Amino acid sequence: MVGYLYCALAMVTVGSTVVASKVIAAGLPPFTATALRFMVALPVFLALCWLLRVRWPRIGRHDAALLLLQAGAGSVGYTVLLISGMSFTSAATAGVLVGTLPIISAAFAVLGLGERPTLRLLAAIALASLGVLVASGVHWRFAGPAPVVANEAGQMLGMALVLAAVACESFFILLNKRLSAPIEALPLSTLMCALGLLLAGGAALVFEQAWRISMNAAALQAVLYYALVPTVLGFVLWYAGSARVSGTEAALFTALSPISATLFANIILHEAITPPQLAGMVCVLAAVASLAWKPAAYGRVETL
Repeated sequence: MVGYLYCALAMVTVGSTVVASKVIAAGLPPFTATALRFMVALPVFLALCWLLRVRWPRIGRHDAALLLLQAGAGSVGYTVLLISGMSFTSAATAGVLVGTLPIISAAFAVLGLGERPTLRLLAAIALASLGVLVASGVHWRFAGPAPVVANEAGQMLGMALVLAAVACESFFILLNKRLSAPIEALPLSTLMCALGLLLAGGAALVFEQAWRISMNAAALQAVLYYALVPTVLGFVLWYAGSARVSGTEAALFTALSPISATLFANIILHEAITPPQLAGMVCVLAAVASLAWKPAAYGRVETL
């Protein structure tokens, strides 16, 4: 039960990143916000490595290049694209889209690793795709308030950016399987923070002239939350929980992230949850559950 609780809390923090990104998008440019996130999280990860006496792995040129690509995609790309997408779409809709991560990761495994697609996977992809289309709500007309978006074109652009963020995170998982030797979770997270700070910080200085940006208090608070709670605490909770439960059980808890994102959007941002969003969430959760429900012999499911 302790393992279940840790995994559940970790996925709740993951869902909250959507709401945090919505607040950040209103006050900070994406590369600057991403660099600040890693600037706050990196010292905490380094302190954890020192306290736990983590042994740093020897990394060759091949793995170093893969780690740099991972940081660009999973660390920087995901955060920047998610924050950018939140400028155009609602947090509730984005929460449904983020829930497609296990499905897109499985699809990437088929395309990138040459794994044979099963009928279950194909059905899950179709069901998740249906959920995304339904959750967009662009062509639906229901009574009651709708999420505030500039227009339908803006809504579609926002959804495309969020899905691109999910694709970046899936690419991270794919690249991690290409490493010649696996790296333990804590040093890997620390390396991702350091490389992410380097990449995002450089982009912020070049493209956003970060030194001229006026800091928004609400956005800074959201960045601080993003860095300490989902990034650091979420990491600790997830690996503490996944060490106590089977891989199949841990994978099922990933379905909590879109639920928590949608609920946080309603409670914190006061966004109305529309029938299309609810229907889309049901489709995505059903797809994830069908994909995650495997015999224990399949081993642990890797998640971020």
